[in-house]
Amino acid sequence: MVGHLLIQNATLVLPEKIVEGDLRVKGGSIAEIAIGGGLDSLKNESVIDATGLHLLPGVIDPHVHFREPGNTEKEDLESGSRAAAAGGVTSFLDMPNNNPNTIDRPSLERKISLASKKSITHYGFFIGATKDNISDLQSVQGMDGVCGIKIFMGSSTGDLLVHEQEHLENIFANTGGVIATHAEDEERLQQRNVKFSHRTDIASHAENRDVECAFLATKRAASLAMKHNHRLHIVHLTSGKEADWLYDKKGNLITTEVCTQHLTFDQNDVERLGERVLMNPPIRYDEDRETLWKRLKDGTIDCVVTDHAPHTLEAKAAGFPHAPAGMPGVETSLPLMLTHAKEGKCKITDIAKWMCAGPAQVYGIKNKGSLTEGFDGDLTLVDMEASRIITDSDTWTKVGWTPYSGMELTGWPMYTIVDGEVVHMRRPGGSLKGESVASSGSSGRVLKFRN
Repeated sequence: MVGHLLIQNATLVLPEKIVEGDLRVKGGSIAEIAIGGGLDSLKNESVIDATGLHLLPGVIDPHVHFREPGNTEKEDLESGSRAAAAGGVTSFLDMPNNNPNTIDRPSLERKISLASKKSITHYGFFIGATKDNISDLQSVQGMDGVCGIKIFMGSSTGDLLVHEQEHLENIFANTGGVIATHAEDEERLQQRNVKFSHRTDIASHAENRDVECAFLATKRAASLAMKHNHRLHIVHLTSGKEADWLYDKKGNLITTEVCTQHLTFDQNDVERLGERVLMNPPIRYDEDRETLWKRLKDGTIDCVVTDHAPHTLEAKAAGFPHAPAGMPGVETSLPLMLTHAKEGKCKITDIAKWMCAGPAQVYGIKNKGSLTEGFDGDLTLVDMEASRIITDSDTWTKVGWTPYSGMELTGWPMYTIVDGEVVHMRRPGGSLKGESVASSGSSGRVLKFRN
C-alpha cells in the first residue's frame, strides 16, 4: 500500500538544518516540502497535525537478526518488523545465520517471500559466505532484496565461519557488491578460549575477546578489500584502537558502523547488568566508548545500528559463560540516540545522518535516508519533550525484554510511517508500547540496491 498524507506544523529535520514546515506524501513518495508551512489538505489525503513533534526520515537498521527461519521462538519477521516500527525503523537488513543458514538463492527467495507476507516495514537480506559457496554468492549479485555478503571471520552465534586466507581471498577476488565482516580473529579467539576457560566472571568476556582480537581481523579484512578493490563494511566496531586506525586507512572503499549499546554501555554496565548485555564482540571500556563517539562525529564511522539479536531471558539465566551472546535493541535505538542528543552528546541532524542517510549510502538503498522531494515517504515523528521510563513490558520483541529497562528515554516515535501509511503510533499520555496499526504484509517492500 502507498499513502497520501499531509504532515503539518512539524519541526523538519532536513539534511543540513532543522526548520518548521509541512511535508506532503503522495503515492508513497515525498511530493512537497514547504518550509514555513502553508500546505492545504487535498481530497483523499490523511492529515497529521505535528505541532511540537520533530519529523525525521524513517530509520534504516542495517544489522538485525530476526531469527527466521529456525529460531522463531525468539523473533520472526513479523514480530521483528513490528518492534522496528515501534522504534521508528522503517527498513531493516537481516543477517544470514539462521537455521538453516541463508547461503544460496533458494534460501534468500524463501526469506523474501516470508517477509512479503509478514513484514510491516521494508526489508533486505544478507547472503552468508561459506568456504565453498562462491557460485551461490555470484548468483544473487544484483538480486532485489540482497544487500550484500556477510562473512563471519570469527566464531559467534551460529556456525557460519570463514577464516582461512585462501577462502577469504577467493571471496574478495570473485564477488561483487558489499562484503560485511564480523571482524574477530579466529586463531586468537581459539587460543584465548583455552587460556580463559577457568574464568566464569562476565568481566572476563572482554578480556578473552580482547581489542587485539578485533584489531587483527579488521586490519586483515581491510587489506583484502584494498588488494582486491572490493567494497568492505566492517560491522559493529567496538574498540577505540580499530576506530583510530580506520581514521587514516578507510578511504572510500571501507565503511563501518557502531552499535547503540557500544555508545552507551561500558565495563561498569557489564558488571551491573550481567548477561543482559553479553554480546560478541563484547561491551568494552569507557575509553573505547568515548573514542567511538569521537570517530563517529568525525566521519570515520558511517552509521549507527543495533545488532538486534534477541535471546530469551530463560537462556540468559544460564549465566556466563553458558548464556548466549546478543540482546534486543531495534525498538529503542532511536529514542536512545535522541536521548544522547538531548544530553548534548550530538545533534538531532547527526542522528538523521548516522541512522538514515548513512545506511542508505553504505548499501546503496535507493530513494531513502533523508527528507527530500522524490524520496520514499518513510518517516517518523518523535516527541522530544516527553521523557518516559522504559520497562521490559513496553517491548514488542518476542523475547519481551530490553537491556535499557529502567532508563528514562526521550524522543519516542509518535508515528512511524511507511510509504505514507502509518504503521505504528503512540498517543500522548498513553501506553509507551503504543499501537501497531498495520496488518501483516500490508506495508513494506523488498529493498532495491545500487550495485
